[in-house]
Amino acid sequence: MSTPTLIPMKIDFVSDVSCPWCVIGLKSLEDALGRVAGEVQAELHFQPFELNPQMPAEGQDIGEHLAEKYGSTPEQSLRNREMIRARGQDVGFTFSMDKRSRIYNTFDAHRLLHWAAEEGEGRQRALKEALFKAYFTDGESPGSHEVLARLAGEVGLDMARAKAILASDEYADAVREREQFYLQQGIHAVPAVIINDKHLISGGQPAEVFEQALRQIAAGG
Repeated sequence: MSTPTLIPMKIDFVSDVSCPWCVIGLKSLEDALGRVAGEVQAELHFQPFELNPQMPAEGQDIGEHLAEKYGSTPEQSLRNREMIRARGQDVGFTFSMDKRSRIYNTFDAHRLLHWAAEEGEGRQRALKEALFKAYFTDGESPGSHEVLARLAGEVGLDMARAKAILASDEYADAVREREQFYLQQGIHAVPAVIINDKHLISGGQPAEVFEQALRQIAAGG
């Protein structure tokens, strides 16, 4: 009995490490990829997007930020946070809303992710997931060089090299180039999941939505 041929698929996951819906979208996508594992060979790339590129290094109080950016009242913010927490629970991720009190600048996190992609299969994904957990579950700052270097070491990357990158502006131009590319492609909200450079799925969709899209694309639809 012959082994079925796996259909190769390139998936660009455009997201920010401070975006809760990006966590939900990634977990749902991973679930969907598990369901089509016998049919699809996916190559997952994480692409940078900054929700708050002008955010200073020290960050901003999350309630203040949401009120300024979206005009959210405290009641609306509370409802949204509860919805995110519940969706996270559904996909097996813990949002510790009481620990996440600030929004931070994420540019340096994206520089490390860009480097991680060059360091071997699985490294970038491991760092991305570690960043999500550090911020949303543990309440740590994804803008802190100390936190970033430690997480790099925890996922098997060279911590000394990570520190050297963070102390320089290495990969800054590359990250900005990728950010501009996706903005020019019309991506202004994340997560944005782009399959084979042409099929776009927006938002933190349920696994069923991703699964259906993956099967349709695999079938040439």
